[in-house]
Amino acid sequence: MAEPKTKQNDTGVHEWIHSFADTEQKRKDSFALLKLMQDATGFEPKMWGASIIGFGSYHYKSDKSRQEGDWPLVGFSPRKAAISLYVYTACPAQDALLKELGKFKMGKSCIYIKKLSDINQEVLKKMIKSTIDLLQSKYGK
Repeated sequence: MAEPKTKQNDTGVHEWIHSFADTEQKRKDSFALLKLMQDATGFEPKMWGASIIGFGSYHYKSDKSRQEGDWPLVGFSPRKAAISLYVYTACPAQDALLKELGKFKMGKSCIYIKKLSDINQEVLKKMIKSTIDLLQSKYGK
């Protein structure tokens, strides 16, 4: 079985944002998201792989395959096309929150925003909390 490529590492989060975020707006939004997610989760930000900033972690085991590993409870990445938010678990409560979130695009398990001001940050905090609650109840703390 292949080893997961995305693992927590010791890269400095602040330095990484300065070097990776390609616009001043993305840097500003990234530092705002750092504070928002750290305050909402109580976890310190950590780099996961080459480009994800994660908060907390859990150990998962797939129901459909033999794959297992560690993954951040929530996180984000200021990618070139959009900021990717890893805060969605597809639970029914989150579907209602999505309607109040604001302007975004949806991937399979991630939310893409152009800038932080496009979304309701209070709704984002509720999504973060519901994601953490669901993952911790399913996989343990």
